[in-house]
Amino acid sequence: MPVVLYICFYTVNDTVKPMESTTLIIGASGQIGIELTMALRKKRGNHMVIASDIRPTDDNDLLQGPYEILDVLDKAALESIIEKYNVDEVYLLAALLSATAEKNPEFAWKLNMEGLFNVLDLAKDKKISKVFWPSSIAVFGPSTPRNQTPQHTVMEPTTVYGISKLAGERWCSYYHERFGVDVRSIRYPGLIGFRSEPGGGTTDYAVDIFHKAIETGSYTCFLKENTELPMMMMEDAIRATISIMEAPASSIKERGGYNIAGCSFTPSEIASVIKRTLPTFSITYNPDFRQAIADSWPASIDDSKALTDWGWKSEYDTEKLCATMLTEIGKKKYTPLKPMHKLIV
Repeated sequence: MPVVLYICFYTVNDTVKPMESTTLIIGASGQIGIELTMALRKKRGNHMVIASDIRPTDDNDLLQGPYEILDVLDKAALESIIEKYNVDEVYLLAALLSATAEKNPEFAWKLNMEGLFNVLDLAKDKKISKVFWPSSIAVFGPSTPRNQTPQHTVMEPTTVYGISKLAGERWCSYYHERFGVDVRSIRYPGLIGFRSEPGGGTTDYAVDIFHKAIETGSYTCFLKENTELPMMMMEDAIRATISIMEAPASSIKERGGYNIAGCSFTPSEIASVIKRTLPTFSITYNPDFRQAIADSWPASIDDSKALTDWGWKSEYDTEKLCATMLTEIGKKKYTPLKPMHKLIV
């Protein structure tokens, strides 16, 4: 008797669904998204990480693998992409950041909250198995202890961004407790990276200052010189993001958001470090509405809970961060810089 072999493909919109599950990054064109996409593709392979954003991109790094135009508020489109690529885990990075959100609070709330609900609901319905959603130090407020802010403390945010992040933390915790959703989150401090431009956050002066130092030799800061804020090198942030997602579910005790820390400094302190390499660099101060936002945030963060639960530890201090930024931006701008070895500790 002849043997008949049937080969079956499961398709969505005539697209063959891959056998192996993939990762979807929503908001891949942002400051975090580009670098997270690159890091995850290096680990999993270009075709296994789907980058998406609301607009087309010409970024060569993002186009090394699949790229989809996606509005996270369009739940049907989101579900279609998840089915098309057999997505198993989602990194939801699409959001309006602190300073930008204050200019359009109604849309900021809509984007930051409805996007989260769309992803959490898909996880609740077992369409995906794991979610990463970033929280922020913006969840804290003026009544929060400013120094070594603990994991559990008073949280009274004064910005729409912070309010949405605090609400999001509670919803993430609720979906985990009520529906068993495996959602993981960290409270990012100010993030500093050299591959993308500032994205509209209150801490973004600490990115822009390096670009201006190399391009023009001077910088006008929108915060006061002694405004201390917690910061983190992007490489540390990406490592923390991937580490918490790779940790065993039993290790994740906080389903709202983990404190993570890098280093803390003021504008005048980082300017002093820059001047060691660029002696003619100058800085002036012209505080604007972002000063009130910064004044409501912590100066330093206690991240011991993340260390205990899943082994988090920062690798960049202020000196190493500054050295890396000046060196890498200097390469991009084709500006010769002094050797950086004396700055690295």
